[in-house]
Amino acid sequence: MAILNVTPDSFSDGGRFTDIDDAVARGLELAAQGADVIDVGGESTRPGSQRVDPDEQIRRTADIIAALRQALDRRYPHVQISIDTTRAAVARTALERGSSILNDVSAGTDDPEMFALAAQFGVPLILMHMRGQPADMQNEPTYDDVVAQVLDYLNERADAAQAAGVARDKIWIDPGIGFGKTKIHNLQLLAALDQFVATGYPVLLGTSRKRFMGAIVTPPDATTAPQPDELIGATCATTVLGTLAGVHMFRVHDVTPNRQAALVTAAIRDISI
Repeated sequence: MAILNVTPDSFSDGGRFTDIDDAVARGLELAAQGADVIDVGGESTRPGSQRVDPDEQIRRTADIIAALRQALDRRYPHVQISIDTTRAAVARTALERGSSILNDVSAGTDDPEMFALAAQFGVPLILMHMRGQPADMQNEPTYDDVVAQVLDYLNERADAAQAAGVARDKIWIDPGIGFGKTKIHNLQLLAALDQFVATGYPVLLGTSRKRFMGAIVTPPDATTAPQPDELIGATCATTVLGTLAGVHMFRVHDVTPNRQAALVTAAIRDISI
């Protein structure tokens, strides 16, 4: 899953792809690199970000999704588009314009209509764990047992989605790395990815360029932490880990290196000795 943020303020690529032509060109570039899904988002969820109302999200994403779908159909018809939103109105418009996957970082808690919409259209629905809201989620998050609590939450939200009519085989889960977690929480979740895979739901992992990895890899004598685009190697390490654990999809900014990491790891994992 390749990230295509059409926002002015996303943490790594904000402001780069707000123009339709630029966004479509980037989407085609990501598809050429081997992306299976292009995840389009019109609201930043970086730590400290503020909410964007549905009408503005629609203004940012709808025409880009329609143009990108047309362009993909000509060259990469197998590549799907997902809409990264917590608002049903935004999701409905995206589905009508060419999206075929819903990626909801609130797991249906922001808008109770999201589950009904997913059921109506029969599309995959990704449910992510987040503590709090982006504006405050990194304000000293605490857990008694982060792995158990995130698993319980995602199972509960998956049950709620099914009760609302979403088919079980359309539900994906995402542990929400970096969303209301400390560095240690993120590492504990990454060490337990096999437990998320064991739920039977396909797992999405999103670690791309995230700040907690910068704290790990910063040299002792460095005066500043790495910039997000300097964390590609760190991201690939988590892709290797996730592949070994059975994670089904990786949400990344940098498709080529992560795809290579996943494919080589899978080939080694699956070899018959």
